[in-house]
Amino acid sequence: MSKLKALLLTQGMHGMISQVEGLAKALKLDYRHQTIKLKNFWNFIPPKLTPITANVLSKKFICEAKVIISCGRKSVIPSIALKRKFGNDIFNIHIQDPKVAISNFDLIVCPKHDGLDGNNVLQTTGAIHYLSTQEIEKNSNYLKVNQANKKLVAFIIGGPNNYYDFSDEEINLVFNKIKTMFSSDKYKLMIIPSYRTPKRVIEKADSVFSHDHLVVKSVDKSSYLSALSQAEIIIVTCDSISMISESAVTGKPIYVANMKVKKDGKRFKDFYSQLKEINVIKDLEDKIESWSYNNLDEVNRIAPIIKEKMRLNGIY
Repeated sequence: MSKLKALLLTQGMHGMISQVEGLAKALKLDYRHQTIKLKNFWNFIPPKLTPITANVLSKKFICEAKVIISCGRKSVIPSIALKRKFGNDIFNIHIQDPKVAISNFDLIVCPKHDGLDGNNVLQTTGAIHYLSTQEIEKNSNYLKVNQANKKLVAFIIGGPNNYYDFSDEEINLVFNKIKTMFSSDKYKLMIIPSYRTPKRVIEKADSVFSHDHLVVKSVDKSSYLSALSQAEIIIVTCDSISMISESAVTGKPIYVANMKVKKDGKRFKDFYSQLKEINVIKDLEDKIESWSYNNLDEVNRIAPIIKEKMRLNGIY
């Protein structure tokens, strides 16, 4: 029996791709990605004020799928437009709060910290993603780390967003704190940048850590997975809900390296609070602890629920 075809709609950002692809894999769909680009004017208009038409797209595309999985503001309109065109012949799923009426979608998969509720809303703890424990372990030996009986620590660095600016002052505070706490006589750090990590931050990390620790200077998924596999402790900068959620699939202790926030980040606060309640994360303060928790694998938890909803809609 051939797999159902899915069309994944995003703006092309890593965090969004991770979510739509993770869900498509968990549902065992035959998927392809479509990067959504809007005509210049519509980039500045919120979805609720944008007309539901393919005319707002800078490049149109053909849909031959039975399932649409979208994530991100720009993907909202094309998903709704496809639903209106094909009706019950397709099943459209949007990940995160679409900021429009939820009735436009067959299903919304939404983190609890987004605060969205409804009959067609399926809540998750943290963000869903495409990482699996099998893939992480498969890449375990990719990084060759000379640890000399030291504990391995993965330090995953994000980048600036609407809430955190990654100023030189904040980066200096975080880096110096980590270097002091995780001394080179007891710990070996694996510093891993992400797609959003500025070049100056990578260069700073190389300057601060490279003498005693391993600094990966380019974005490399295999290095990221290998570090998650080998580490006993994981540190993630506070800007990335996605990378904290991805790290939580390991079941390993996760420290959040906090920085000064630019504006009220209620979503971040709610997210941190939820993960602290289930013992997944702790703030990086002045002591190093060890703890455990049931690893978070939300995408595979919700996959059977979604399959049943699709079956009831005549899709699966």
